[in-house]
Amino acid sequence: MKRELRHFYIGDSYGGNQDWFPTFMMRIGGCGAETACDSSIYFALHRGLTEIAPENVTKLTVDDYIEFAYKMRPYLSPRMSGIDRLDIYTKGYGDYLRDCGETRLTMTALDGGEPYAKAKEAVVRQIDADYPVPVLILNHRNKKFRDYVWHWFLINGYNEGENSFEVKAVTYSGYKWLDFYELWDTGFARKGGLILYNID
Repeated sequence: MKRELRHFYIGDSYGGNQDWFPTFMMRIGGCGAETACDSSIYFALHRGLTEIAPENVTKLTVDDYIEFAYKMRPYLSPRMSGIDRLDIYTKGYGDYLRDCGETRLTMTALDGGEPYAKAKEAVVRQIDADYPVPVLILNHRNKKFRDYVWHWFLINGYNEGENSFEVKAVTYSGYKWLDFYELWDTGFARKGGLILYNID
């Protein structure tokens, strides 16, 4: 079974891209803010939460996106250690939502130390309920995931076969289908995890 959420384009770009940011710290450490921006745009376009995204959300330009990302920056500011804990994201993005007057969208965290089966079930449940899934990966022993190390990104789809389970990982204005078991099995004691959205 394959399930993909609708997303959004800015020109030809599939979602936002932190390479667009004009300052060095946001280019290397703005992935948390970008993930929150892309979540906000998704929820405005597809779930009716219009107060949390720019007014012209249906026709965003790159400049509009950059302006929005720098509005999000104080809530999820780049730092030397990165946004390296799930609670930093839930606190920062939660504060942004509150300041926008949005109380229906809430978050819980699923730690990267949880079993694979629990994480897989959460991804399926969220995507089936039309929620994108923010993901934090810290270190990873598998070099093929080097682009996702110390990085926030979104999962917005899954593809489950008889003996396989892939997720659609969205980052840097594109996406790749990744084996979720391999992605979840980082091989390090300190892990990231998932953010689970809910609209009351």
